[in-house]
Amino acid sequence: MQLTGKQLERYTRQIVLPEIGLEGQEKLFSAKVFIAGAGGLSSAVLLYLAASGVGEIGVADPDNVDFSNLHRQIIYDVNDVNKSKVVSVKEQIKKINPDVKVNVYQDKLSKDNVESILSEYEIIVDGLDNFSDKFLLNDFSVSLNKKFVHAGAIGFEGQVLTVIPKQSSCLRCYFPEAPSDFRQSCKELGVFGPCVGVISTIQANEVLKLILGIGEPLTDRILKFNALKSSFYELKVKRRNENCLVCGY
Repeated sequence: MQLTGKQLERYTRQIVLPEIGLEGQEKLFSAKVFIAGAGGLSSAVLLYLAASGVGEIGVADPDNVDFSNLHRQIIYDVNDVNKSKVVSVKEQIKKINPDVKVNVYQDKLSKDNVESILSEYEIIVDGLDNFSDKFLLNDFSVSLNKKFVHAGAIGFEGQVLTVIPKQSSCLRCYFPEAPSDFRQSCKELGVFGPCVGVISTIQANEVLKLILGIGEPLTDRILKFNALKSSFYELKVKRRNENCLVCGY
């Protein structure tokens, strides 16, 4: 595609990077990314992907914005309270970058709809808040051969993992069942806003790298972040657990 003068001006700080250039910007324009959930984890992902020029973004969430969301779900403001999250997301992204196509799904993901939705996108982003839904997303991403960027945050800790089907381990390779410390929600245990922001920004970083085909993705390792210690560490696993019920063979 031919970039307009305004687009060249907008993305010039990206285009000047030798790892990106005009070809990379065109890859971003052509990319289709789906984000499951429109909460804290999704906020920075949505903002950075839209600002970077990702051409098509899908987002699914059945909820309305709650006043208690605002300390960490930075894509919203007080005027969005009681409005549909996905409608508010679409409005905000259009303000940030009107070139981005936004598809909204005001539905909870389930076995009945997840396959038809995910099949339209190339990269799937986990912005969900419970492990049963995260597993659903992981399992269908693997079966549909979609790249998947998982994340979670609770209290002062968060984690990110990238899954490339047929090449790297999936979420179930690490956690065949939901970990005990993830059975409770941030409503019960609390969550530190900046921790969510750090994890969400790392997710955006992973998605952009996958689109551009640059750098080293967070595959076969979970990156953990502790906000109280301002420290990162990794949990590694051998490439694909042969006993994994989802990707092992």
